[in-house]
Amino acid sequence: MYLGVDYYPEHWPAEMLEEDIQGIKELGANIVRIGEFAWHLMEPNEGVFDFSFFDHVISKLKERGLSVMFGTPTATFPAWLAKKHPAILSKDENGQTRVFGGRRQYCFNSDVYRRYSARITQKLVEHYRNETAIVAWQIDNEFGHEGSDMCYCEQCHVKFQQFLKNKYKTIEALNEAYGTIFWGQTYNDFSEIPLPKKTITTHNPSLQLDWARFRSHSVNSFAHEMTNIVRRYKGDHQLVTTNVSGGFFEKWFDHEENVKYMDVVSYDNYPVWGGLMEPIPPAAIAMAHDFNRGLLGKHYWIVEELMGAQGHNIIGYLPRPNQAKMWSYQAFAHGCTHMLYFRWRGMNRGAEQFCYGIVDHSNRRGRKYKEVQSFFADIAKYESLVQTDIQADIAVLYDYDNIWSWRFQPQSEGFDFTNELLRLYTPFYEWNAHMDVIPVTRDFSNYKVLLVPALQIIDEALGKRFEQFVAQGGTILFSFRTGLKDKQNNIHFKKVLPGYVNDIAGVEIHEVESLAAARRMKLIGEGAFAGKTSECSVWRDLLTPVTAEVLYRYGDEFYPEAAVTKNKYGKGTVYYIGCGIANAALRDIASEVLAAGGIWHIQSDEGVEVYKRGKGSEQYLFVMNHTGEIKRFQTIELQPYDSKIIKIS
Repeated sequence: MYLGVDYYPEHWPAEMLEEDIQGIKELGANIVRIGEFAWHLMEPNEGVFDFSFFDHVISKLKERGLSVMFGTPTATFPAWLAKKHPAILSKDENGQTRVFGGRRQYCFNSDVYRRYSARITQKLVEHYRNETAIVAWQIDNEFGHEGSDMCYCEQCHVKFQQFLKNKYKTIEALNEAYGTIFWGQTYNDFSEIPLPKKTITTHNPSLQLDWARFRSHSVNSFAHEMTNIVRRYKGDHQLVTTNVSGGFFEKWFDHEENVKYMDVVSYDNYPVWGGLMEPIPPAAIAMAHDFNRGLLGKHYWIVEELMGAQGHNIIGYLPRPNQAKMWSYQAFAHGCTHMLYFRWRGMNRGAEQFCYGIVDHSNRRGRKYKEVQSFFADIAKYESLVQTDIQADIAVLYDYDNIWSWRFQPQSEGFDFTNELLRLYTPFYEWNAHMDVIPVTRDFSNYKVLLVPALQIIDEALGKRFEQFVAQGGTILFSFRTGLKDKQNNIHFKKVLPGYVNDIAGVEIHEVESLAAARRMKLIGEGAFAGKTSECSVWRDLLTPVTAEVLYRYGDEFYPEAAVTKNKYGKGTVYYIGCGIANAALRDIASEVLAAGGIWHIQSDEGVEVYKRGKGSEQYLFVMNHTGEIKRFQTIELQPYDSKIIKIS
């Protein structure tokens, strides 16, 4: 098990190196992560490569038995490169060049930047291919973070047009797919196709979705090129990864595609960041772990785990005593096997002066140091436990094409895809059930339950996969707007909603309504939910049952149609959640689904998360108190932000 810190020795006087290494060792660490922002240090002038600084650092780390994760430095290129080749700089939607001075300002479609990136990556990896201390290479740094996955420069424009030509072959085929007859947008040649910059009203939705696909291709082709270079020149003992940043459903690239040639996924876990008054909800943190575990379908690393308050210009919430430690236990519960904290010491200069570390600017080893030290000492005892497989009977499905489609046409001012995914995820999380968060393209036939949030793009092939899953005994929960569109981002013609899943859902949808952000609508329970009420927001599909039974109906004198239904199909069951329903009602439905499927779950107090891990007769519960209050789980008292690993058999 690797436990360590992110360390930037180049930020500090050379005479502090021994002191830092000693402090890191006393922390209980056995690995450090270095180098990902040090291109200029490695190539101070064009073609002049100097790795002597890191040679010295690594030799000192090796003396103390510390392993190394080394980051390829392409996220922050040197000033001399920007001066010589200003076309490498990306541009925003207004055509404004993102000047040198931040990070990740490069254009993924710059052939010049790719050439220089390939060279520094090759030189670095060749130099250290036989270095036994280096156990892992990190490609770039947080792809797409801070809007760096979007560029509107001339290079991108030309390559976007070529991307479309390669896809459609003829301009006539593109015109037909896009429906460019509308608003007189018909093209005579691919060179006439614009970038979807600001215009009057809006761009064609099919064009916009292809633009998102092109952005994903741009990011991922760069990532694959760099990954292949590292693979070609690295030592056999060195693995390849990249660090995934948060907000992955807000990015313009497909994350599964991004990491598919890597050995392992790594994640940067920040439950709170600058400007937030409090951390994101525990379910959202858990979902992020399940998402990263799902990218390659196996355990993952965390290479930036928050300990101190974080922020660039605005500083965020300070984790309470033991709260960041609790988030670390949560990560290991959900499939993390190796963890590095960000960062060893807060930097006193530069843009991240307010990203506090384990040690603050005073250079004193205080509460946070002791908290990490105690965590490392404890979690190391459970190395074999955290390596055990996680068996999930529930899969949460997502599709980046669908997510991008929603981003271009949110339809309701209250719509947010992540919120809608969490709407379905949270009630099952509160029952402490195991879930995988995976792409809809993945084989889902071996799961018992599928949670399918706001999947408006469903073609015939996917509809048949869902039908087969249900017919063979599976359960699906669809939420509103399901099955509306095809893969061109066009609404299905002559198909009654919910399109290719209307038979298995047992409903038809003839009318819909977008609910304003602040609007709430009453729901009235029926059948097994008679006597219960709830409310909904964001959206409502007006459901006409065909074979389905009604669970909730809208409390509306004009449109008292069904809001939530349940349908038996073959050996399985389909729930259709036609609106943004409140959590309490979904929690009741989740309870019913879990019981019917014989899926492991366990009750716990609000704010207490329980996650089961183990193998055979060796079974444990990770128990985490996400609150600042004293809680109980069964007979165990949990102090504020307390975490325990309990053997149950």
